[in-house]
Amino acid sequence: MEELAINGGKPVRETPIYYGHQYIDEDDIQAVVDVLKSDYLTCGPAIVMLENKLCQITGAKYAVAVANGTAALHAACYAAGIEAGDEVITTPLTFAASANCALYMGAKPVFADVNPDTYNIDPDSIEAHITERTRAVVAVDFTGQSVELDRIRDICQKHNLILIEDGAHSLGTLYKGQAVGSIADMTTFSFHPVKTVTGGEGGAIMTNDDELYKRLLLFRSHGITRDQSLMDTSDDYMLDAEARDDSLGSWYYQQVDLGLNYRMTDIQAALITSQLDKLETFKHRRAEIVNKYNEAFRDFEGIIVQKEIEESDTARHLYIIQLDLDKISVDRRQIFDALKAENVCCNVHYIPTYLFPYYQKLGYKRGLCPAAEKIYKGIISIPLYPAMTDSDVDSVIEGVKKVVNYYRK
Repeated sequence: MEELAINGGKPVRETPIYYGHQYIDEDDIQAVVDVLKSDYLTCGPAIVMLENKLCQITGAKYAVAVANGTAALHAACYAAGIEAGDEVITTPLTFAASANCALYMGAKPVFADVNPDTYNIDPDSIEAHITERTRAVVAVDFTGQSVELDRIRDICQKHNLILIEDGAHSLGTLYKGQAVGSIADMTTFSFHPVKTVTGGEGGAIMTNDDELYKRLLLFRSHGITRDQSLMDTSDDYMLDAEARDDSLGSWYYQQVDLGLNYRMTDIQAALITSQLDKLETFKHRRAEIVNKYNEAFRDFEGIIVQKEIEESDTARHLYIIQLDLDKISVDRRQIFDALKAENVCCNVHYIPTYLFPYYQKLGYKRGLCPAAEKIYKGIISIPLYPAMTDSDVDSVIEGVKKVVNYYRK
C-alpha cells in the first residue's frame, strides 16, 4: 500500500531522495574506459596503482585489493590464523559480514555490547568477553567514526589478540591525526556504491606486518604463488627435474595453501583509484551535511543524535537519527513509512546480527547486548551523500521535523 503524506497533504519533496548514492564523474568514466582499451582487465597494473594509492592515503605499509568488503574480512581472519574452536569478538550493530567472517573459519563470533552514545563497540564489553579461546577482535567503525583504538589496541596487546578494524565505513577517517588503515594489525575497507568511494564492488586489507601481508596475498588467489620464498622446494614437492634447478622458470608456481579467488578486476581498481582523488572533497561535503543535520536535530525533542569521540576526525558514511521512543506516540515503522511518504527514503543500519534466524539457530539469544538492541529499535539512517544539494538537505530536515513533530506525544 502506497504511503500518504501526513493528513493527505503535499510531501516536502516532489521526488524521492535515498539514504545513499554513488557519485561518478567524467574522470571516473574515463579511467574505466582506459582499462577497457588496455591489455589487462584483471591481475594487471591498475591493481598495483590502487594498492599504492591506498598505502599513500592511509600510511600503511601494504594494501591487498580484493573482490569486496566481505572478502577482505574473510582474508583478514585467514591471515590472523583463526581456526575452528577459536572465538572472535565483534559488535552486533554492523552488517552480518563482520561476524560471518569468523564463521567462515570455523570460529565462534562473540558479541560485545556497544557504547549507547557513540554506537561503537564498548572496550569494557570486549574485555569482559575475552576467554582462553579468544583470538581476535573485529572492531567496526560504525557510520565512519573510529572506534576507541587506543583502548582496544591495549586490550588486544594485553591478551595477545589480533586487532582487525572493520573500516568499511571509515576510509578517510583519522584517529588522533593518524589515518584509519595504518593503526590496527589489519584494517578492511569496502568499495560498495554507498561507501565513501566506490568501484561498484571491491575491498582491501591494509597492514604493516610482513607475514600477514604474505598470507593475504596467498588467500586472495587460491593459495597459489610464484614467489620462490613461499614455495616448498624439497624434493618431495618439486614436480620435475627442471623445477629442481636453482633458477625456476618464470612459468612455475605452487599451491601452498587453500585460498579463494578473491581477486579484484582492473576495471574496478581504476574506478576506485579515480574516486580516491576525490576522497577529501567527498569527506568535506559529507561533513558539511552532517554539521547541518547536527544543528537541526541536536536539541530537537524526540530525536537523539549520535555522539562522537574527540579523537575521531570522521569521514561520515551514514547519518543516523535515533528516535526517543518515550516521546513519540508511534513506533519506528510508522515514522519510517511517514518519511517515505514525504519522499525522504531512509534505511535502518543495522539489525543486530545475532537476532537473525541463522544466528538464532546457532544458539544466540535476544538480550545478549541490551544497549545495541535498544538503539536498534529507534535508529533510522537518513540521506547522506556528496551529491546532495543544500536544498536536498533542507528538505530532509524539514521532512524529519514534520514527521516527528506530528507523532510526538
